Amino acid sequence: MKTSTKNISLPVNFKQVVELVMQLPYEEEIKLWKVIRQEANKNLENDKVLTHYASEKSLALDWLSPVEDEAWKNL
Repeated sequence: MKTSTKNISLPVNFKQVVELVMQLPYEEEIKLWKVIRQEANKNLENDKVLTHYASEKSLALDWLSPVEDEAWKNL
């Protein structure tokens, strides 16, 4: 299945989406589930990267101290 990268804005709510999905044949539901799972995994990976960057400044306060330099100088 080839997917499009176009963004389409439709005025539908969650309940309407669920009702549409429930009308899909089983095979199409499986395809949709795979696409949703792939997108969710992408978002999880992005969250991990963002968490890393968000933590860096606060962790640097502990890491970049004379006490830490002394503790690691022999390693």
